[in-house]
Amino acid sequence: MRILLISLSPPEAAYLHKALRESAHSLQATDDLRDGLYLASQDAFDVVLIVALDAPSTDELAEILPEFTRLTNPPTLMAVLGRAGAAERVRMLRAGADACFVQPYSFIEMQERMLALHRARGPAEVEHATDHALWLDSSTRELVEGKRRLLMTKCEFLLVECLLRQINAPVAREHLIRYAWPDKEVVEPSSVNLVVSRLRRRLEQFGFDAQVETVSRFGYQISKQISKS
Repeated sequence: MRILLISLSPPEAAYLHKALRESAHSLQATDDLRDGLYLASQDAFDVVLIVALDAPSTDELAEILPEFTRLTNPPTLMAVLGRAGAAERVRMLRAGADACFVQPYSFIEMQERMLALHRARGPAEVEHATDHALWLDSSTRELVEGKRRLLMTKCEFLLVECLLRQINAPVAREHLIRYAWPDKEVVEPSSVNLVVSRLRRRLEQFGFDAQVETVSRFGYQISKQISKS
């Protein structure tokens, strides 16, 4: 998934950044709520995860959450608070949060809630975005096509996830780089070509009908060919 992490607490930001990246999510991070709102208005995110642990941060979060809900195609909004009671959690939910966690929390539970909310969005989800029987199993990091399953590296998974959002349609190379290499400011074209070439070989090796095609001077697209066998 494409996640925007907005954390007003540096130690918590470092922990969540590491945990989310290790879980094969495409992640962008900021430490400012207004900056996060701007980023969410400029790019499509599946989830915006906001960490506000003290009272001033919580008040600011309650004020800005409604602005996130008014974005075009608003993302799933999740809040992480300090030791807040039920009234404070209800306040966040009424302001627009889809889920609210308080410290101490379980990252595994947070991850599962995130996936459940993402699934609940229905056809917009990558795993159900197509009727081509081609989808991603985020629990195992596999590409699934009928009975075929292909275990991928984290980079391959993110690249395919990005391509599957527009199956049979081209995706710009720059967008793929931002999605699959979110932590790197500069990514050489050769790095993208290497991942795509390796992925093509493995798709062919495992008998997939899906193909990653080059769109000249633009980027790539993933296409689902109909097998004649």
